[in-house]
Amino acid sequence: MGYKIGLVEDDKNIQNIVRAYLEKEGYEVTVVASGEEGWEVWENNPPDMWILDIMLPGMDGYEFCKRIRAESEVPIIIISAKDDEIDKILGLELGGDDYLTKPFSPRELVARVKRLFKRTVPQRQTKQQNLERMKVGELLIYLDERRIFWKGEEFEVTTKEYDMLLLLAQNPNRAFSREELLLNIWGNDYFGSDRAVDDLVKRIRKKLPDIPLETVWGFGYRLRKDEE
Repeated sequence: MGYKIGLVEDDKNIQNIVRAYLEKEGYEVTVVASGEEGWEVWENNPPDMWILDIMLPGMDGYEFCKRIRAESEVPIIIISAKDDEIDKILGLELGGDDYLTKPFSPRELVARVKRLFKRTVPQRQTKQQNLERMKVGELLIYLDERRIFWKGEEFEVTTKEYDMLLLLAQNPNRAFSREELLLNIWGNDYFGSDRAVDDLVKRIRKKLPDIPLETVWGFGYRLRKDEE
């Protein structure tokens, strides 16, 4: 079968039961106890499906679901002690594909996992084949759609803001002079001041808080990419 499943759940008993049932069916299971740990897994070794508790320490399941869905259509099953209709609706509206109320039957969970994989994997494969993307740290760019995501949240950008982010993302850690940026973004028929570059950088930094778009003093700018 070969599918990888990420389980985000802080209850040890549920962790052990769910892992045992899923591994018996041939799935590879990664278990973490918080949204922050789950996000680290997503960054380094993303699973093919998430099983996600809502009540978590730190980043709750709703926020985790929202951030994952901003980047991917990976299937998400929410498991929660919250059984009010409004909680289920919120979980599904934020991107969950299924919602299972605790306590639940592990066999039912396995059945839902199988059904969800059967329904979603062919769709995801088609989308991934048709959607080119670029990721540098927490900056995600969908090239075909010209969409920008920073830390899981989509930001509206202008044409030139997009062009600069794309150029820098294609060349992480490379320092570009202001003249190079003018040529690449404005074209060789631009005769204005290179202050336009500085103004563009200011706007990007204001829109995307903490983005590592660094000033190379006396020269230009670069997008820093830390070693993973």
